[in-house]
Amino acid sequence: MSLQNRTLRIYSWNVNGLRAVLKKGFRDFLVGHKPDILCLQETKAHEEQVVGSLKDLPEGYWTFCSGERKGYSGTAVYSPEKPLATVCDLGIPACDGEGRVTRAEFADFILFNVYFPNGKSRPERLQYKLDFYEAFQTMCEGLIAQGKHVIVCGDVNTAHKEIDLARPKANRKISGFLPEECAWMDRFMAAGFHDVFREQNPDLAEQYTWWDQQSRARERNVGWRIDYFLVSSSLRDRVGKAMIHADVMGSDHCPVSIELLV
Repeated sequence: MSLQNRTLRIYSWNVNGLRAVLKKGFRDFLVGHKPDILCLQETKAHEEQVVGSLKDLPEGYWTFCSGERKGYSGTAVYSPEKPLATVCDLGIPACDGEGRVTRAEFADFILFNVYFPNGKSRPERLQYKLDFYEAFQTMCEGLIAQGKHVIVCGDVNTAHKEIDLARPKANRKISGFLPEECAWMDRFMAAGFHDVFREQNPDLAEQYTWWDQQSRARERNVGWRIDYFLVSSSLRDRVGKAMIHADVMGSDHCPVSIELLV
């Protein structure tokens, strides 16, 4: 199956454990939505731990980038067509080792599937998150300077604007909506990237992608939009519909997707 001369459906989903979501309707999601490319974050699994279960899914190529610590973090990309090349991590020792990045190169674009760090646990992790942001932006700016088309998707672990979370004032001092985190997102957009969902829906509120499970926030739609597709300016006019699939269960996040003309 060629990914050229057609509209691609690219999906991104933080599954909060691939082994868990495989038991919660993941195959039905894959068959029903038929993504051309699927990016997963927080897989919490090495390939050998799930390879048997993947045999029951539609045929395609899987790329796993797993961290050194088992049962933690991890990203994966599924595609019916094998990418031209795949790379794990950023190539920066200070930011690597947790399997947070899968870079997949296709004929017409470079796709980054990223599980950005969470900064809530302690000040050192917040600094790690901010350093990761800066290192990632530097890499992306270098690729754009080379004339590459770049797509970034994944769990950014930050809500960009007040419209992107249910209770912005209560969370302004919480990692995930800190001024310095939101400021990085401003800088990333200014560097040549577009939040396509928000550009298509500038005033559409109560559109979230993550809900706290302990407080059953999903039932009340008290959530955060922290899962994004960010595309370089060279691709902006080729993006069709950007969607949030809040009806898909199985994780504390829901999938997001874009249509891309290639």
